[in-house]
Amino acid sequence: MHHDSVLCKAVTTQSANDHLGLSEALNRAKGLEPPVKVTPVSASKGIVHRLRLAQHNLLSVWREEDYSIRTSRMALMKQDYVLCNSPDTVRRVFLEQHDNYDRKSPQMRRALEPLLDDGLFVSDGDLWRQRRRQCAPSLTNALLPGFCTTMTASAEETAKRWAQHPSDTPIDMLTEMAHLTARIIGRTIFGDDTTDEEAEQVVAGFTEYQRHSEHLDMANMLGLPFLSLLGNPLRRSRTRYSAKQVHEIIDRIIDRHTHRSGQGQHSLIESFMTSMKDGGDNGCPMGRKAVRNEAIVMFMAGHETTANALAWCWYLLDYDPQAMARLQHELDDVLGGRTPCYADVAKLPYTMAVFEEAMRLYPPVPMLSRQARGEDKVRNRDVREGTVLLVSPWLLHRHRKLWEAPDHFVPERFLPEAPRPDKFAYLPFSVGPRVCLGKRFGLYEGVLCLATLAQHFTPKLVKGHQVSIECRLTLRPQGGLPMMLQPR
Repeated sequence: MHHDSVLCKAVTTQSANDHLGLSEALNRAKGLEPPVKVTPVSASKGIVHRLRLAQHNLLSVWREEDYSIRTSRMALMKQDYVLCNSPDTVRRVFLEQHDNYDRKSPQMRRALEPLLDDGLFVSDGDLWRQRRRQCAPSLTNALLPGFCTTMTASAEETAKRWAQHPSDTPIDMLTEMAHLTARIIGRTIFGDDTTDEEAEQVVAGFTEYQRHSEHLDMANMLGLPFLSLLGNPLRRSRTRYSAKQVHEIIDRIIDRHTHRSGQGQHSLIESFMTSMKDGGDNGCPMGRKAVRNEAIVMFMAGHETTANALAWCWYLLDYDPQAMARLQHELDDVLGGRTPCYADVAKLPYTMAVFEEAMRLYPPVPMLSRQARGEDKVRNRDVREGTVLLVSPWLLHRHRKLWEAPDHFVPERFLPEAPRPDKFAYLPFSVGPRVCLGKRFGLYEGVLCLATLAQHFTPKLVKGHQVSIECRLTLRPQGGLPMMLQPR
């Protein structure tokens, strides 16, 4: 939604130098219409109606009361569900009793296994622990400065292309950010062994996969997996075909890399290939198929989630021009027009705060799930073997009892001088032993891309465009985000 009236209110006489504290920023935000959100479903609607809505948008299942409760329980025929919606319940499931809840839900496994196979995101038990040890060295802090150079170089290429774009023609910011992050993660994973065309083919494959995948598999939702055989065979065929396309591209790149190995390229695949040959640091070699699966996991996690988060940043900065002014003032003050680097991220607290607040309002992965291996009790809820535990960052990040003005855009929440949110209430990268390995990579990527591009442009949402939210496996602006590029 384009908020002409909001923009008038947001542009005050306050200069970018007169920065608001958290309490003042919260009070200011409360006077504005909040950015786009999902309207809660009526409490009078039954579960069947809510599930029908969720087949089109997963967030449509939540009622207003779900934004303030700590737990709830639901039984659908043979499948039990428990919603964990407070820091203590999230802590229990994701940390304290992790061994009992290390498995993803049947729905999540069914949705992602054709694409990721036994990759880190869907594996569990001993296999997950082994792969985690194998992949972790590839994303150590020591390698991050080199990856940051790739990030800024890729963002500069986007800025140069934007400078040539006709000023009277909109761009789709979601597509632009998808191409940018695909270029970054492609070069990070494969070094020089991938082309922009191949990266974009992988992106297209992911997009098609999400479009056709059964992200809300009713058979497994009801605890009747055999009914999946009665599902739409054409949808299943298209899902498998999309996954096959991605697999073939990644296999082709790995083949090229295998023939060129030993040239000292600095990339994630080089680390994986080392593990495939000799076990790397832990003496447990990865097979070729495992290398492919983990490369796909890294590509998916490092591309789409960051692209969506960046797209939401541009929407929010247009929604609140005062926030854009403060961000650009910080960039001018710290960078003075030069390209940012790894060391600059620590000097850009407001830019980081904008990125973190965007992920609070629009968490890239809005639903996390685990399946209980054995009996337990979560708060006052009995958990049986096979129960699916749901943790929704979308709900937690907008919880009425955890956040003041939860639906409003207030980057000041994440400035260094503000109290840090509870890590079990704010989890854009999950939390506990299964926390995203690329968390720091994603944060630096978001800040450096914003910093590089916002120095040169102030993107403006096309007037009259109604922004809405699409939630399938990830959270994105539905139908894209048309924006005009306004050079600075």
